[in-house]
Amino acid sequence: MTDLLAALLLGIIEGITEFLPISSTGHLLIAERWLGHRSDLFNIGIQAGAILAVALIYRKRLWGMLLAFAGRDAPASHDPPGITATPAQSRDYALKLGAAFATTAVGGLLVKKLGWELPETGTPVAWALVLGGAWMLLAEHFAARRAAALGERSAITWPIAIAVGIAQVVAGVFPGTSRSGATIFIALLMGTTHRAAATEFAFVVGIPTMFAATGYELIDVLKSGQAANEDWAAFAVAFVASAVTAFVAVKWLLRYIQSHRFTAFAFYRFALGAALLALVPSGS
Repeated sequence: MTDLLAALLLGIIEGITEFLPISSTGHLLIAERWLGHRSDLFNIGIQAGAILAVALIYRKRLWGMLLAFAGRDAPASHDPPGITATPAQSRDYALKLGAAFATTAVGGLLVKKLGWELPETGTPVAWALVLGGAWMLLAEHFAARRAAALGERSAITWPIAIAVGIAQVVAGVFPGTSRSGATIFIALLMGTTHRAAATEFAFVVGIPTMFAATGYELIDVLKSGQAANEDWAAFAVAFVASAVTAFVAVKWLLRYIQSHRFTAFAFYRFALGAALLALVPSGS
């Protein structure tokens, strides 16, 4: 297999799995057994491509929130429902996004300083996949019961925003948990029973969070001199593949959850966790 084809496949895998609640880390661990391990800069690049795709999907939402702080009405949007568009509501939503991001930033720096992070190796990632699947089923169950009793709720409260920030830190400590999975389902458990609203908040707060984390890692990589040895053609192919497939995957997911639960993803995580335990040695 040529290096460009391997880069293309890795970019596609990253794009599909980064924002679906199935763990990009677990998939890339398996894929690298056949496609080869890549540099830190390459891995940063394909992640950045996926983030860029989501920023493009929510560009009107993000622009609307910026306009709200200037006291102007946001333009009409045809994006999926969930984020309100009046100036007052957009400001409130943006402040809650900021609170979630700040919680993640402070918690992430503390975790990094203390060295609280499991290695991205087969066994811990596999168990994070399995436990995350159980977490998803539990959240779906209680969210459905609450929705049946009280009706669907799409509001993101301040406690939910803070909890989503904490969930992002937890996902960073336990590779394989899935950042999107952790954040979506903490919102569901804490009262946002509307799946689309919980998903959108998780995705939008992921934009600044993941751009910040990617930028932080990129500075370290550039300082180490790794960029001088990078295959830039393969890097570009993977970046574009990741961006395109992430765009398609997120658009599909937003339509899918309008009429489906996340149950299928939970069972997929169980299967992937078992495959990871079987195919990837515990120390790899």
